[in-house]
Amino acid sequence: MSGVWPGRAVSVVPHAASAKNTGKIMAKTAPRGRIVLRRTVHAGRKNIGKPQFEEQAAIWRRITPRRLLKPYNQRRFARQGMGWTSSGPRLQPLHRSYIMASENSVSRERTPVNDLSSRGQPSLSLTEELIRLIRAKPVTDADLEAAALFTLDAVANSLAGRNSAPGRILISWAEAGAGKNAIPDADRTAFLLGALCHILETDDLHRESVVHPGCVVVPAAWALASRHAKGGRELLTAVLHGFEAATRVGMAVGPAHYRIWHNTATCGPFGSAMASAFLLGLDDGAAMNALGNAGSQSSGLWQFLETGAMTKHLHAGHAAEAGVKAAELAALGFTGPARILEGEKGFFRAACPDASPAAVLHDPSAPWQLLRTSIKPWPSCRHTHPTIDAGEELRLRLTEDGVSAEEIEAIEVETYQAALDVCDRPAAASDYEAKFSLQHSIAAALLHSIVDFNAFGEAARARCVTLASRVKLRLAEPWASAYPLSWGGRVTIRLGNGREYVAEREHARGDPEAPLSRDQMIAKALMLMRHGGTENPERLVEGLLSMSSGGMLPALDIG
Repeated sequence: MSGVWPGRAVSVVPHAASAKNTGKIMAKTAPRGRIVLRRTVHAGRKNIGKPQFEEQAAIWRRITPRRLLKPYNQRRFARQGMGWTSSGPRLQPLHRSYIMASENSVSRERTPVNDLSSRGQPSLSLTEELIRLIRAKPVTDADLEAAALFTLDAVANSLAGRNSAPGRILISWAEAGAGKNAIPDADRTAFLLGALCHILETDDLHRESVVHPGCVVVPAAWALASRHAKGGRELLTAVLHGFEAATRVGMAVGPAHYRIWHNTATCGPFGSAMASAFLLGLDDGAAMNALGNAGSQSSGLWQFLETGAMTKHLHAGHAAEAGVKAAELAALGFTGPARILEGEKGFFRAACPDASPAAVLHDPSAPWQLLRTSIKPWPSCRHTHPTIDAGEELRLRLTEDGVSAEEIEAIEVETYQAALDVCDRPAAASDYEAKFSLQHSIAAALLHSIVDFNAFGEAARARCVTLASRVKLRLAEPWASAYPLSWGGRVTIRLGNGREYVAEREHARGDPEAPLSRDQMIAKALMLMRHGGTENPERLVEGLLSMSSGGMLPALDIG
């Protein structure tokens, strides 16, 4: 194929061409802007075809692709290299793995169908390019040290998750399925560690993708590394790879996806598969199969929020398990879809109305996305953290001025839309609902000297209910426009005498712009391990952090 639309003449050899019956689509610019598109079929030397259709250029501009073509013809034109824009059809060389639809920003696949149309090797899929991007990134000692801290955080969360009602159910299930003395399969171990890690709402979060990568990637990497006796640095490199894949896919799904789908559950499988592919030594082709089949298992809906069901923990466990299983199968030659992201029946088309596929490969030389991931200092949904952070400042100021909670007449929380979608919960009936309530969170920050697990318990909810009822939420700038690059907010307290106290946060504590120190992260991990009943947690912390300098994986007792 040569030229781009509009041009003097372009031609495309269709996918149905054969030696005896070859076809050709001819497109050219006619006088006065008339566009003539003809299909002529040749049998031997005799011309038996006739013009298929003829339209004026102005008509193309008034008709959208959905109204113009049936799905079959849409696919046919895509295979032949014809893209569609708001101004009409465009023929262009096949050069990359996807094009963008004009209205929806959802990618449309343009796969070369034979050597004649592609004039060389077929273009790489987004998944293949993502694998190459990640594997080309250099890994420094500083990167591994950071990965060790994030691995420490995830492991500590898994251990703490045992001390919860969902955690006890999960451990009972795991013991019944494998037997207490049996060694479970790696995918089953990944599921258990992932589900436990996501229970207490203290695991990490990557803001731009709205993905909790640690509860998916670390369990998968740990399960395979321990099963195959891999070293600590290998595990940590796999963690870097997994964070990168999950968050890059997450940054591409668009805001509409998050309103219905849980990004950790849908994007996480790409991360667990990428980490597993590294530990299993898969080449690029096998890694593509692993990510393709992991992505095909993407799932996880927000419906559980209505009742506070335990489903969210299942999301993390399944995402970790899906990647391990897909990678183990890929190691045996099990194939997967190359274009799972951008294909006509792929992830973006199915579940991401405003996807931005270019984000998957954006800025390949940027630092590892693990370094852009936030660590939670409080055990609640990350959307509540800017409010809690501002609330703790206000509590200190009110205390200094001798103001009591009874003098507070109203509290206004200004935030962004996603926080309202997920955490507008005036009355919290359980610990879990309280963790997803902006109203309870600001009340807890004002009434408790420390916002810990107890601040969301039954006694705390009873203490906070009156103050929480005075909280009003509001969508406001600049927080609305800054999200998801910045998760911020403002809290305004009005007293009965008319006096106001205001505090705001552009970034919450634990974000890369306001990071926890190494000592603070270790202190958090020790607190979580003790909460989960871990014996001698200091020794486990030391073993986990030594992995960056060549140490082996320490023993981990989950049951």
